[in-house]
Amino acid sequence: MMATWLLPSLAGLFLYGIGQGLVKKNIADVPPARFCLYFVVAKAILNLSYYAAFRDQPLFAPEASIFSGICLVGYLLEGTGWLLYFQAIVHGPITIVGTLSAAYPALTVLFARLFLAEALTSGQYAGVALVIAGCIGLSYAPPAPGAKITSPRWIPLSFAALVLWGTYGTILKHAYTLPGASEANALIFSTIGSAATLGTYGLLHGLRGSHSRREWVSSFTPMGMMAGGDIAFIVATRYGPVSLTSVITGAYPLVTVVFARYVLGERIGAWQGLSIAGILAGIYLTPGPG
Repeated sequence: MMATWLLPSLAGLFLYGIGQGLVKKNIADVPPARFCLYFVVAKAILNLSYYAAFRDQPLFAPEASIFSGICLVGYLLEGTGWLLYFQAIVHGPITIVGTLSAAYPALTVLFARLFLAEALTSGQYAGVALVIAGCIGLSYAPPAPGAKITSPRWIPLSFAALVLWGTYGTILKHAYTLPGASEANALIFSTIGSAATLGTYGLLHGLRGSHSRREWVSSFTPMGMMAGGDIAFIVATRYGPVSLTSVITGAYPLVTVVFARYVLGERIGAWQGLSIAGILAGIYLTPGPG
């Protein structure tokens, strides 16, 4: 039974990590708002394809109305968290904002313990702590010379994004306990939530300038991987504890750093090596006995 959530979690880890690596490779040529636009398109294609292939419940069945409503709220919160994150990196130091964003699984673990009664073993909690600490370590980078903070608004924006992302996973897991729950249907609401938030942001700020075929290919590929990672997380959380699925999939900086080392030619320092070792040890511990 562990494989039903552990394998999708690991799939999400690799899809997120490689997708982020490709974004890093192309970010100088494609503005973030346009990445949002491409992400919504990729998400719609993959999510609707999954829904068509694996739907098992009517989408708007009366008994599933609460499940549908909670899923939609959760995905609106997730998308809003991304919008706040983009605003935070505009006004504040990306070194701190990015590091804070890597800590969101810690809130998911806390909320799952308080509101879903998910209790892990002491070894699993140690693994969770190692993964989160390692991700924070990998996400930190020295501030760029001459970097300026344009507004103190980045502080509440960053923490609000952190809380929204931590809440989203907890809400999704709670929704799965309700009548009519279906991961295929959850993907439909994921598409709607992303379109209403990231899609709106992309339309407002990402349409300016030219859109070449090369840009579509270089942007759609990583966004497709990110959308695939979302599917893997949704499936994993359907069958496993969100305290663990969010932590494992959230460890994608591990894959991104390795990708950057061997594909982009970036060096891995001693601090990054220590962080990678911590994440690997934590992932080994998180599944627990069996």
